[in-house]
Amino acid sequence: MSVRRLAKEQPASFAFSKDTQAKAEWWIKKYPENRRQSAVIPILWLVQKQEGWVSEPAIRAVGELLGMPFIRVMEVATFYTMFMLEPVGKTALIQVCGTTPCMLRGANELMKVCKEKIGPKDHLSADGRFTWQEVECLGACSNAPMAQINDYYYEDLTPETMAQVIDDFAAGKAPKPGSYIGRHNAAPAGGAKTLLDPKLYDGSAAKPIKKLPNSDPAPVEKAPA
Repeated sequence: MSVRRLAKEQPASFAFSKDTQAKAEWWIKKYPENRRQSAVIPILWLVQKQEGWVSEPAIRAVGELLGMPFIRVMEVATFYTMFMLEPVGKTALIQVCGTTPCMLRGANELMKVCKEKIGPKDHLSADGRFTWQEVECLGACSNAPMAQINDYYYEDLTPETMAQVIDDFAAGKAPKPGSYIGRHNAAPAGGAKTLLDPKLYDGSAAKPIKKLPNSDPAPVEKAPA
């Protein structure tokens, strides 16, 4: 696993917004006072939601808030790939799954579209609006290939639909997440293939039970005289 480092260029300072501060305090109260450091992951996530990424001044601020040495917060921020350690696109952070099921169903072609429309992976686009990455399994294997864009999953993608999603974000639209072939959740493409008879699951085929098995009370044994 490659070492994850903070961006070379850092802001001069960081300040919690009023909303972030309130949510951080809510998380801290979930733990005993001497265990307030347990809130480090959710508070780093709040910072990222506020700023779009986690900067060095933000890591120091989290450490001060939780009474943690800077290096301890740094260890957490650099360990988890969910934390962005340099600025990402303000419009869309596109994370294309590159693990086996998605790769077999065309993830490479999706990444090619991202590179053509946005630029090299793991770097801001020229206009600062987009970043794309290749990531490990996102857990939507049956709907491969797919990508997480900001907070939502876009599934059953093709190079054409991937390009259209990027164009829609660029135009200020909000592309609808979910399957792009009309799949319902993770059901088979084209609809269900099994359990098609409603009687199998709606209870209509069930027979009334007059008496539950083993429902008689256990006999009470008398104590020996």
